[in-house]
Amino acid sequence: MNYSTLPASPLERAARLLRWPITALAALAALYTVFLIYAAGQTAWALGALALFGSAFYVYVVSRQFAYRYLYPGVAGMLVFIAFPLIFTARIGFTNYSSPHLLSEERARATLLERADPDLSQVQRFSLHADGAAFRLALHEGDDDAAPVRWVSPPLALKSPVQVQMQPAAEVPLQPALDLRGVVAHREALMQLKLKLPDSAETLSYLGLHEFAPMRAQWAAEADGSLVRHEDGKRFSPDRNEGFFTSAEGERLQPGFKVAVGWRNYARMVLDAEFRGPFLSIFAWTVIFALATVVCCTALGMLLAVLLNWEDLKGRTAYRTLVFLPYAVPGFISILVFKGLFNQNFGEINAILNAVFGVKPAWFADPLLAKLMLLIVNVWLGYPYVMILCSGLLKSIPSDLYEASALAGAGPWTNFSRITAPLIIKPLAPLLVSAFAYNFNNFVLIALLTDGRPDFLSTKLPAGQTDILVSYTYRIAFRDSGTDYGLAAAISTLIFLLVAAMSLFNLRLMRKAQQ
Repeated sequence: MNYSTLPASPLERAARLLRWPITALAALAALYTVFLIYAAGQTAWALGALALFGSAFYVYVVSRQFAYRYLYPGVAGMLVFIAFPLIFTARIGFTNYSSPHLLSEERARATLLERADPDLSQVQRFSLHADGAAFRLALHEGDDDAAPVRWVSPPLALKSPVQVQMQPAAEVPLQPALDLRGVVAHREALMQLKLKLPDSAETLSYLGLHEFAPMRAQWAAEADGSLVRHEDGKRFSPDRNEGFFTSAEGERLQPGFKVAVGWRNYARMVLDAEFRGPFLSIFAWTVIFALATVVCCTALGMLLAVLLNWEDLKGRTAYRTLVFLPYAVPGFISILVFKGLFNQNFGEINAILNAVFGVKPAWFADPLLAKLMLLIVNVWLGYPYVMILCSGLLKSIPSDLYEASALAGAGPWTNFSRITAPLIIKPLAPLLVSAFAYNFNNFVLIALLTDGRPDFLSTKLPAGQTDILVSYTYRIAFRDSGTDYGLAAAISTLIFLLVAAMSLFNLRLMRKAQQ
């Protein structure tokens, strides 16, 4: 039967009729989104959005691109959620982006030019009067509400910012003035008013619950991009190396602005001795922490898997359930429980050690003990995963090998070293590489258990002796180091390159070992 000759169903006919109208509406929505991004001043983001939407319409509208419709969501998701964040982070690493340098030069200049001080010599008291559903604002000649009213506004809705042209008070009858509570209720709207007086070119702005006054700009812009302070005439020029408006005497204005600094953040890791020392120590500890965790978890998990695979062992199911419990409990709960157990004064671990050996180790104050504690907790959290993997791999080993080994008179260690370990380590190798990469960036454990402490002493940037690179980067970017996003982005880029390089190196070694 030729199905192409069958008449189309009503649903198919409706889909064909609505295809192009829906496509046109989607295209208009996409173009409007791009326009909004461009209107916000984000030209690069607008071009990126336009490329994303354009490629999507090309793939899904052009019929000859049918084969790519299944690949496009995955490729687009990889570009948007993986490639773009990496490129954006690497780009920030070449700037001085930080809490003093959040704005562009244009926005920093505009922010400074918007700063103004009230002219206290021309302060005018005001009162607010109901006028039906609207209100009128009156300016008095004196310093209190009993003084004569000189200027009155037209009826105001007090709902949106507006520039008001005042008029003589003699022409307008006024209702009684609102009390302080009534003025406070309309304070937000009053703050948006700009009053123009008939006999003055100045604009009055809201100053307080009773006063309006003209505002005097603190700064004036020059044609070369510099700023001049009205108070003393001092000139501040943009320093595009440091990202500040700076005077000839070295005085800097806040806010600063974001500038490109090249390789300065990367050079700081190597050339700045006060930064290099803690950084190299943290890097070395990160590698040791990840490697020791993988080795210990593999050894313990493999040992337990072999023991629990022993068929003559009674209660194997109960034992397997007990050793699996650390993996069943959410990790952050286990970490917080261990934080209490290792408490120097009230923890159960120190209570047992004190009762048996008469010692109470300072787990959180001594750097070596703190690192040992991290390894203990991390191995406790990680070994069940390796045990489960090894248990499954052990089932795939043919029993004939062990029978032949028994006939040859081999013992348990020979069976393990010559049969079990070689046969399960090869399929386990890629998972161990991924476990190494995971522990290289194991932020949750550090943040919840030690928070990177104890700290290094006399360092330019706060750094903890139990910090790993990812937690150190977090402290630099968001905690107690001045929110230095540029430096944190440079370290993040370095972490990515290191993890990628070590993973490729490990995979190559594993491939050679399997040949």
